Amino acid sequence: MSLKVVELQIAIPKTFDAGKMSEQMQQQSAINQANAQAATERQIERNRETVIKSNNIEADAEQGSKQQTEQENEKREKKDQENKETKHPFKGNFVDFSG
Repeated sequence: MSLKVVELQIAIPKTFDAGKMSEQMQQQSAINQANAQAATERQIERNRETVIKSNNIEADAEQGSKQQTEQENEKREKKDQENKETKHPFKGNFVDFSG
């Protein structure tokens, strides 16, 4: 296949344009890949932070529930102690020996 001079005048500039376009496409794909990687890293970091925050919240809630149960236990003990200390109006005061 032989090319005429007129055809070469058109074909050579188009070859340069095609080369530029393919280079731009390669660069664009590399840029897209870098952006996707950066977005993934940001998402991973956010996920790590949310896990840490939720663990802190759980730890705080657990600590609060421990304090609450301790307070409830103290209240129960006080009530039991008060019940033991109160004297019944007639139980244990009179012994019936008749009969």
